[in-house]
Parts: sequence; C-alpha cells; structure tokens
Amino acid sequence: MSNFHLAQQYIRYLLKGQSRFYLHSPFVFQLVQEVFRDKRQFYAYQDIENLRKGLLGRSDSITIQDLGAGSRVNATTTRRIDKMVKEVAITPKYGKLLFRLINHFKPKSMLELGTSLGISALYQAKANPNITFLTIEGAPQLAQLAQQNFTRLKADNIELIVGNFDDHLPQVLEGLESLDYVFIDGNHRKEPTLSYFEQCLKKASNEALFIFDDIHWSPEMTECWKTICEHPQVTVSIDLYRMGLVFFRQEQAKQHFILWF
Repeated sequence: MSNFHLAQQYIRYLLKGQSRFYLHSPFVFQLVQEVFRDKRQFYAYQDIENLRKGLLGRSDSITIQDLGAGSRVNATTTRRIDKMVKEVAITPKYGKLLFRLINHFKPKSMLELGTSLGISALYQAKANPNITFLTIEGAPQLAQLAQQNFTRLKADNIELIVGNFDDHLPQVLEGLESLDYVFIDGNHRKEPTLSYFEQCLKKASNEALFIFDDIHWSPEMTECWKTICEHPQVTVSIDLYRMGLVFFRQEQAKQHFILWF
C-alpha cells in the first residue's frame, strides 16, 4: 500500500466528488437519498458493533496464510486480533452502508470474496436473513475465527467456504442460477480482481450490484477499478473513494460518478 498514492487519490476524490444536488441520474439520486443518507439505526448494528468491541479487547494472535496482496500495514503472517480489527476490518460506516444496500435491493443471491474476521459478512447477511450469504476465505485460521463470530451472532444464513478463490469461485458460480450481489474484498491485485469480476459477470443479473473494496489501495487497484468502470456491460459506476459500486442496468445510459460519502 502506498500512502502517497492514497493521499493523492483522496485529494482527487475531494476535488472531483459530487454532492447529491448535482446528480442528473434519477436512479443514483434515489440511491443517495434512500440508502447513502439513511441515518436509521437498524436492528443488527448494535450486536455487530458489540462483537467488534469484544474483538478489540483480544491481544492474542493468529497465524495467517495470506493468498492475496498481503496486509495493508503488516507483512508478517502472525497478527494480533485487536490490531487486525483496527487495520483490516470494515469500518462501521462502510459496514452499515453494505447493510443498507442489501436491505434496499434485496438480492436473491449474495457472494463475498474475502471473509476476514467476518464483520462485513455479518453486516451483509443480517440485512437479508432469509437468503443464504456465501463467503469465501483463503486463510483457514481466519475462517475459523470468522465462523465463531457467525455462531455467536446466530447468523445461520452464512455459508463459509474455506480455500483459494481460484479453486472455489468457479464451483460456487456453477451452483448459482444468477448472481445479484457480490462484494469483492480480497487479493488486492489487478489481474486476479479482474478475473473474479469477469467470472462473476457471467452470472450477473440485470439488477446486480458488484462492490469492490479498497479501489485506491494501490496504483494497481486504481487501474483495476478504471478498467472495471470502462467495461461495456457496466452502465453505472460509483466511486466512494474506499469502495466502488457497479451496476449493469441495460436500460440506463453509461455514467460514472464520484460521490462524497
């Protein structure tokens, strides 16, 4: 991760970002009004944040087999749980956004690449408890901890798959008739991320939402995000600096937005 690159992209984001008052897309304006700006405290928020608080109190360590681009701040394989929560877990702000997006669109099929501690999976799965939430994690020790967190919060609709994305993603997609929602938060390299995107795209419904985390994590990921936005099947793309959202609604003209969030 390049701190200089992140700072450079953040300045660009601030300069080019739009508020909702300058949007010329009814679809995106409605999304901002009803989802991004929704300040309600939903039923699952407190339980998940209490779980986070408990993890922040743990000073024990686990050994991680990292199959992607590595930790943002730590190159070692042994990491303290409390530090992982601070450094790699999804923040409350963005976790709640994932919840609201799923609550709004109500996808019938959901997939996550990169379970990590399971906090993001909990936010997503709790938003649509009657639908199975599939999540793939490459590090067995991390998956074990995530499963403990799922059990603790009685998230029975989460199906955790342990193993390399390259090995398991084709099998998972083969078992799905279509794909309405994907959250890609693993690997953080251009070519693998584009590969996962292309594979998932083959099953994407017209109403599908794909979300990419850490789109400005490195120059490589910024380039990856640009390539995704330019894909001919992507009609609406939204840059929130940390996350990128893409839609495939063929009834809409192709538009790209950088929105303050």
